[in-house]
Amino acid sequence: MTEGNFVDYIKIYCTSGNGGKGSVHLHREKFITKGGPDGGDGGRGGHIYVRGSSNLWTLFHLKFKQHFRAGHGGHGSKNRSTGADGEDLYIDVPLGTVIRDFETKDILFELTDDGEAVILCEGGKGGLGNWHFRSPTNQTPRYAQPGIPLEEKTVILELKILADVGLVGFPNAGKSTLLAAITAAKPKIADYEFTTLKPNLGIVAYRDYQSFVMADIPGIIEGAAEGRGLGHYFLRHIERNAVLLFMIPSDSKDIRESYDVLLDELRRYNPEMLDKQRFVAISKCDLLDEELRDELTAQLKEELPVPFMLISAIAQQGLMELKDKLWLALQD
Repeated sequence: MTEGNFVDYIKIYCTSGNGGKGSVHLHREKFITKGGPDGGDGGRGGHIYVRGSSNLWTLFHLKFKQHFRAGHGGHGSKNRSTGADGEDLYIDVPLGTVIRDFETKDILFELTDDGEAVILCEGGKGGLGNWHFRSPTNQTPRYAQPGIPLEEKTVILELKILADVGLVGFPNAGKSTLLAAITAAKPKIADYEFTTLKPNLGIVAYRDYQSFVMADIPGIIEGAAEGRGLGHYFLRHIERNAVLLFMIPSDSKDIRESYDVLLDELRRYNPEMLDKQRFVAISKCDLLDEELRDELTAQLKEELPVPFMLISAIAQQGLMELKDKLWLALQD
């Protein structure tokens, strides 16, 4: 999937259908001069549903169609005939999509199961025909109920990707290079910051034909939790990951400080993310000779509070061992 086709945030406008009017009709038939009321009910207006689909990975299919209207209910007619119900409309979205009200920004609901459908805009009920209002004292009512009007909403669809492992790190830490090395994904790779502007997903092939999904999240900068850069757009994708893999390059000035800054950004954005399992991968270790690797390993054993590994995606060093550790963490 190319970067331009990954759409994870979109605004749509939806209107359900009006309910049909009840009929005001008096029965007419040969030799029956006063047949009484027989007006039918109006039909229900169409609902608009949002439905989760495991076949979708992005909101790109909604990029060029952002207005949705369900069908109106038919009006009632004579002989107690009920109007037809309006046609329902289904909007399919990827699993992990959050639906927010555009005005209040409140979360209305979220979809995480395949085939799960929730009514976003409810169609108006049809009005009752005059047949329902007959009584001993009012045998020929000449009124009926109008249908209930449609419902309209403007909502925001936010995709929080569902992946097993999320890569967390500063820009240009080697996340895309790792994803390209252990999956069939082809993310954009270059030697400047913010090469990745959209999340990339890749399936990591493991032993015995097993696999898990890894997500390359665009680089986090200090202050992302307050929205600096595109912090909120990036950080929301990490919420759904089961395991977080922190990527810190071996040429960083202070690896422990880099880890603490990344962890603090996650804490300030959503403290619950600290409950996830965490690993640290020290990338670009092909730049180190054996003596420096041993020295760095001894230093990190004292400084880092979580398990770590030294890897090089370019030189294919430590990748299988990294897969083993991630797989064991996912099984736990």
